[in-house]
Amino acid sequence: MEDRQAQTTPGTPRNGGSQHRSGALAGAMAIRTPIRRDSFDRPNGFPSLDSTPRRFSTGANAIPMPAPQVFAAQVAAEVELDEKRARMPNAKDPQHLEAALNKFKFCSDTPSIARLAALTSPCYLHKRFGDAVDIDKVLEEMKGDDQLSHSRLMQTAASVREVSRQLQRRPLKRAVRNVMVVTKARDNTLVSLTRQLAEWLLATPRYGKDVGVNVWVDSKLRKSKRFGVESLVELDARYKDMLRFWTPALCLEQPELFDLVITLGGDGTVLFTSWLFQRIVPPVLAFSLGSLGFLTNFDFEQYKHQLNRIMGDTGMRINMRMRFTCTVYRSAASTAYSGASSASLSTTPSLNSPTSASADTQSNKIEGETHEVLNELVIDRGPSSYISSLDLYANDSLLTRISADGIILSTPTGSTAYSLSAGGSLVHPDIPAILLTPICPHTLSFRPMLLNDDMALKVSIPSTGRGGAFVSFDGKGRVELGRGDEVVVRASQYPFPTVMGQPLEWFDSISRTLRWNTRAAEQKDWAGGAAGHGEGDGAELVEGEERRKVEEPEFDIDFAEEEVGGGSRDSGYGGTESDAGGVEREEKGRVWQ
Repeated sequence: MEDRQAQTTPGTPRNGGSQHRSGALAGAMAIRTPIRRDSFDRPNGFPSLDSTPRRFSTGANAIPMPAPQVFAAQVAAEVELDEKRARMPNAKDPQHLEAALNKFKFCSDTPSIARLAALTSPCYLHKRFGDAVDIDKVLEEMKGDDQLSHSRLMQTAASVREVSRQLQRRPLKRAVRNVMVVTKARDNTLVSLTRQLAEWLLATPRYGKDVGVNVWVDSKLRKSKRFGVESLVELDARYKDMLRFWTPALCLEQPELFDLVITLGGDGTVLFTSWLFQRIVPPVLAFSLGSLGFLTNFDFEQYKHQLNRIMGDTGMRINMRMRFTCTVYRSAASTAYSGASSASLSTTPSLNSPTSASADTQSNKIEGETHEVLNELVIDRGPSSYISSLDLYANDSLLTRISADGIILSTPTGSTAYSLSAGGSLVHPDIPAILLTPICPHTLSFRPMLLNDDMALKVSIPSTGRGGAFVSFDGKGRVELGRGDEVVVRASQYPFPTVMGQPLEWFDSISRTLRWNTRAAEQKDWAGGAAGHGEGDGAELVEGEERRKVEEPEFDIDFAEEEVGGGSRDSGYGGTESDAGGVEREEKGRVWQ
């Protein structure tokens, strides 16, 4: 027994072991009590209460002791823990007390899921979240972490969702010094309102100055007599430097110049704003001056109150609406390719024929135009009389071949547009998804569906198809697609931020524009008895905590024959003269005697 214990019990390191261990580690191993062999030894009938690790098993004597490497790793972990405890600040340190109070405040004010994720989970975003998150660095560290457990992954995912929710709820408080106004330059009414808004923005004192902010208007209004640049500058000579003009090229090259974009018009004006900013988009405040108004939730009559609140201490709440990045790839043999000088050659795999040889799966594709889409991408058959034949891929995997007049790939924002007319569903703009809606499909089983936003969808024109197709981006930039051409659609990294007026404004917009779940005439309340009292008896109704008796209503019509005879011939329901026979005539005679 002693020999076996001497062989299996870890003792002092062998020769040469001290060269690979630090002094603290060797000292800890030298003074450590060996792990007990029998964990059920109870002197005096009581268990031994010490800090020695125990091996709770009925066959403890038969189980071999751990290897020296395991014991060394355990000691090294304990030494590292002791060093961390030694580096901890004193509890009486004011900074430590402040950190403890902040932690207690976080535990009291934060929801339970976020509290659990932030306090118990080594979430990357909670450690590195500041003004901006270096997502590439975060993903690289997560990819290199081989010890990512399921619980850690779950808690990190919950933390990411909580960060996203908090960003949506948190108002954006920043100095708005450059305001861009987008409107229809050909609408005289809107031009007059633009002049009114620009004059108020220039004259209202902001941020400790006796003047307002810089105002950017469309360059087409520079010589407009209705807008009146000269008369506006005559009011104050400083307005000459504060009134500026934007162009589409300026919006594309320097979008960071603008702190806020104000649109005067309808949904088309908002879509035009998205078309102007193909990369970073400033916050967009849309005033409703159009016909529908799914995206315009602010009333222009209250523009002073709304802008004072947003540009003041209240700030603005932003809704990050999803956009698509759509890229057209031309086939070298495509007849629709116009040979534009801006196109560039790129080698992408051709997946039109999954069963073809590997040598044929690579073909030269010419990268064409790229657009940022807020509403939808539409691929249709155009003027051709043939039905469109399209191949749909998801992450380079063939999903199906579509036979239809076309398809619509819509964002949640665009779910109230063309997709809704084609039978698609209403989707809340906060849901990150891709809505696939066919246009008059050949098979009735091809129904609209929601796809995950991390999919890279590709729509290809088969080389064996009867004809080509046409693609449009938010109703603009309609181009022709030939055989072999492709359109790749991904979730954009440049969302479209819109200023929110109220938390449930999307439901208000669909109720106001679509009359969602609203009847033209509400059903009248029942004026007779309650359910189960078909003969006009009174019913007891509860209002608040009191109960009252409803009197029997008085009718000024004569329905005695219907009640006695069970109905008449002219009523269309109930009994008739032929149904009741002589019994009905007998009952009538008895009543009228």
